[in-house]
Amino acid sequence: MPKVLFFPLLQIPSGHHQVISSLSEQFNQSDLSIQYESVELLSSTNKQLELLISSVYLRWIKLFPSFYHYLYERSVYRSLEQEKRFIHYEWLFLNSMRNLIEQHQPDFIICSHALPSYLASTLKRSGECSATIINVYTDFFIHHIWGTDMVDAHLISLPPMREYLLNKGVKEEAIFQTGIPIHPEFENVLQKAERTKEYKVLVSGGSLGVGKIEDLLSYLPIHGKIHYYVLCGSNTKLYTKLIAQNHPRIIPFPYIKSKKKMNVIYHSVDAILSKPGGITISECLSKRLPIFVYDHLPGQEKINVDVLLNQDLIFYLPLDKFSQSFEEELLDKLNSRDFAKSHSKKMEQYHNGLDKITVVDLIKQFSS
Repeated sequence: MPKVLFFPLLQIPSGHHQVISSLSEQFNQSDLSIQYESVELLSSTNKQLELLISSVYLRWIKLFPSFYHYLYERSVYRSLEQEKRFIHYEWLFLNSMRNLIEQHQPDFIICSHALPSYLASTLKRSGECSATIINVYTDFFIHHIWGTDMVDAHLISLPPMREYLLNKGVKEEAIFQTGIPIHPEFENVLQKAERTKEYKVLVSGGSLGVGKIEDLLSYLPIHGKIHYYVLCGSNTKLYTKLIAQNHPRIIPFPYIKSKKKMNVIYHSVDAILSKPGGITISECLSKRLPIFVYDHLPGQEKINVDVLLNQDLIFYLPLDKFSQSFEEELLDKLNSRDFAKSHSKKMEQYHNGLDKITVVDLIKQFSS
């Protein structure tokens, strides 16, 4: 029985953990018996340090977004053609990573975050790790910290990611354009209800309910041609406020744990207004929904926006609290036959470019 060790980073809700949850469910549903466990590197090393880093990260992106983006881009996303070594990460965490691998003795290491990938690759390069390493990229780009040369399989989403890896010397046969893995429930295609005269648009700010959702909905008139299904995530304050507001065109939802219910919602709407988190975007791409991005966090989300716009996979609808025209812009797109035709063509190209292979398939291949 193959033994898999998942490595996300930090314990705050994020795409790194969602991907692991989705892969775990794929394992549970497969005909191959797989033993798996998820280990968070920082809390395993020092729980207080992990709590501190998580707190500082959330405060930093909220209070100083531009400065955070500047440092993020400068440290991990500039001069991508150059090789970089992160001595400080090795000094801080390499010994902990070594101890975790020795303790668990995995056959496979699956990394959904760059830092564990870098550390595992470093150990494999020095002969201290014999496990098969699989990178599962949870954004639509790759940066310096990700391990590459010692990684056995790379699960990517877009062609530019393949080009980056090939330039780094990764072999073509080690790269698989699967898209960001999503929960198996979303593979179930439901019959879409016939649309009424009004559109239904999903509004998402991520599992934490972060984003300009309140600004977005502040100026909605009572009458209009769009109903908004608002995913409030863990933001109970926003959910309570929208319930009390009792707007006839706003239907708020608290955090939805059920993937089956979420799948029904995806098949009930005509488009989504969202932040560019990797998991949400990947789920919507799988449903071929038009994606309108209205806000983004600094760092990886900002880069996701740039990459996805360049690939024509999303539409940017920047909003501020003084704008009341977003609904007209949205309706212009949704009412346009040219828009619908162009979007359908782009979705067809995206799906045709995906490799029909799963992590379970890769484990079977490497185990045989």
